[in-house]
Amino acid sequence: MKSHPREIIYGHSDPFLTGGAEMKGSVKFGWRVPTFPLDGSRGGIFRDQIYTYLDAIHGRFASAWVGDHFFVAWHEALDPMRDLLECWTMLAHLAGRYPELLFGSMVVNQSFRQPALLAKMAATLQTLAGGRFILGLGAGGVEDEHLAYGYDFPSDATRIHRMGEAAQILRLMWTQPSTTFQGRFYHVQDAICEPKPDPPIPLCIGGGGPKLTLRYAAQYADWWNWHSPLEGYSERLDLLRGHCEAVGRDYDSIVKTWASACVAVAPTSEEAQQIAEASLHYDPGFGYPIGWGSVVGTPDEVSAQLKEFADLGVQHIILQFADFPRTDSAVLFAEEVIPRFS
Repeated sequence: MKSHPREIIYGHSDPFLTGGAEMKGSVKFGWRVPTFPLDGSRGGIFRDQIYTYLDAIHGRFASAWVGDHFFVAWHEALDPMRDLLECWTMLAHLAGRYPELLFGSMVVNQSFRQPALLAKMAATLQTLAGGRFILGLGAGGVEDEHLAYGYDFPSDATRIHRMGEAAQILRLMWTQPSTTFQGRFYHVQDAICEPKPDPPIPLCIGGGGPKLTLRYAAQYADWWNWHSPLEGYSERLDLLRGHCEAVGRDYDSIVKTWASACVAVAPTSEEAQQIAEASLHYDPGFGYPIGWGSVVGTPDEVSAQLKEFADLGVQHIILQFADFPRTDSAVLFAEEVIPRFS
């Protein structure tokens, strides 16, 4: 098996994207773009809701992120027949419409696209977007949508190992003249990916699996993302540091990111709590408890909660606001919270 060459430079030359020393202590913020309407809107109405939101936050937030699902299959309270927009089509469209923002996948399911094809898609988007793309990569975790669309759904360990091979193929195809890779799950022969992504695409591995996912993050990721509450996140950072030591990777060279399940910001704590509890995001699904991974309160309270993540070394925080399609929380956050982290 051809492994990821250690001499390849990780990621991007921009210090914000690489987590350079000059960015330590600085935090950037992104918005997790909904791929389905919580209010049941359809088609063009939902599209216009996304436009209105991005019009309100561009120039204030650093990035926008799109999830990768085919239909809603992870939450009992949500109708699987509601509209849901496809990840890559959204990314390409929105990146062209909003040139001030970075765009990322949160996260691409490695099962849905063969890694060589994914490498080509990402390189093309990086070229067309002028170097503003971050590829978030995950193992995939929703069985129903895999089986419905004709994909197999093996064990957790197998899916994670496939993600590890995918990460290696991505790295090789983005940097080598041609790629031959014979792995356990994926095979490519003399595969060419031109143009090469310029600047290099940061690879963000998502997930908190202590033995496998974090080891692959230590080996291949520029960024790492996890979404647990503070204590669990801190524990994962300790494990990631250990994996970095084991594979000879500089722990500080990985940009640490955190994604919220639900964010509600309001002038009073009571108003913020009401906004959160009215949102289905407050119940994140996947068997997590209600309120798990949520940030709720006044600007002062929300700033204090997020500062705890910043103090752990988190450099990019990705927010899912509870009151979408309203922009109240996001605008208040941009005006009164973001300046405290500049």
